[in-house]
Amino acid sequence: MLSLHAPTGPAWLEAVFADFGGFLVDHAACEKKAFSNGMSLVSRYPERQALVSELIEFSREELGHFALVHGFLVERGLVLARDATDEYARSLRTQVRPHGDATLCDRLLVAGIIEARSCERLGLLAQALPEREPALAEAYRDLVRAEARHHGLFFRLCRQEVGAEETERRADELLAFEADLVARLPLRAAVH
Repeated sequence: MLSLHAPTGPAWLEAVFADFGGFLVDHAACEKKAFSNGMSLVSRYPERQALVSELIEFSREELGHFALVHGFLVERGLVLARDATDEYARSLRTQVRPHGDATLCDRLLVAGIIEARSCERLGLLAQALPEREPALAEAYRDLVRAEARHHGLFFRLCRQEVGAEETERRADELLAFEADLVARLPLRAAVH
């Protein structure tokens, strides 16, 4: 169901394997930020019970992913880094409109797009891991499936909260912005 307008090229995977430890540190940070974003949406929209219930489950799963990837760090003698600005996510968030249901729509879609890009890139990684890091291959295949579910969850929640027509219209705009953004950002050993 990935709806990205531009694929990630093979040079991204080369950057990841050039600093795989750095990639794992970044990936742990991404999982932690995803958990935090889910809980932020719960705090912002507590009256939307259906949304809250789904986001609690999402956040619980993301916390588990954070713990998993943190375990990979510990096994390799790596440590978490302090939170740094993710230019990809920051730039996407600049597109969030500031009022009412438009804000909710955009926050859900931005989260869904981030999950979609993560799914796509972790999928590329999962295909390469059996040769490069076989001990992580199965875990990353599982993470890819989770990212695909999460992408679908955010798009579904947006349709539920603001309607299918507005969701599709706004998603197309944000996906076009995201494709341009990915083309402009330098490649690095990071999920985004």
